[in-house]
Parts: sequence; structure tokens; C-alpha cells
Amino acid sequence: MNLKSKVMQKKQSELNIESVHRLGHVAIRVEDVNRAKSFYMSLGMKLIWDDTDWCYLEAGDSKDGLALLGPSYKAAGPHFAFHFTNKDEIKRIHDSLKKQGIKVGALHDHRDGTSSFYLKDTEGNWLEMLYHPLTGIPTNQ
Repeated sequence: MNLKSKVMQKKQSELNIESVHRLGHVAIRVEDVNRAKSFYMSLGMKLIWDDTDWCYLEAGDSKDGLALLGPSYKAAGPHFAFHFTNKDEIKRIHDSLKKQGIKVGALHDHRDGTSSFYLKDTEGNWLEMLYHPLTGIPTNQ
């Protein structure tokens, strides 16, 4: 383990994210959103949010999510997300990571009622810290 990894590991271990509700969704890049959407819906996933360049589906009662990101979608790339049910907790975690010198993206309020920010783990994988209302992500369907 190199020095940068040791420092990052120590800083991340100081962060208390006990309030994480669950590992909530995965976002993947797809060449054809409509084709991929049809495929995942044929597996039983429910379409929650549909847009021209991306969509969001959920699996059954678990509400585990899958975001399909089309080629023109630029707001985020492939990632996974931790879901939180307290919006203030997202801000606290964001501020704590910044104070520890960990590079984090801006905190955004999204049009679907969620709020989040992105960061990379020690291995370069993107992850999202997402406020997800207990009532679920509103649908535009």
C-alpha cells in the first residue's frame, strides 16, 4: 500500500457513515437507452424515470435501482451509490470529506427530489452519496 492509499484509508476510516440506508443503485453506460430499457423491463424491472438520454429502473419491492446512461448523458458516468434518508446527512458527509482533504464534487439538488455528490474511492471507482427520500424517488411515468 503506497503512502497516498494509507492516508486516504485513514481519512476514510474517520468518516462515520453509519446513517447509510443502503447500497441503492448502480449506473451503467449503454449504447442504446431504449434497447437497454426494454431488456431490463423484460426482466421485471419497473421504469421510474425516463428521459431522452437516460432512465432509472427499480427492481421489485427492494427498490434496488439501475440507471442506464446513454452516450450523450454527461452529468455522471458509471458509478454506484450509497442511499441516505436524511438530507442533512449528505451535507455533513460532504463537508467532512472536504475538511479531510478528500476531493469531492459539488453538492447538487436534482429534479427528481434527490440530492447528491460524487467522489472517487482509493481505486479510482466513482461513487455517489445520495439523499433518497423514504417515500422513494418520484416517478415521471
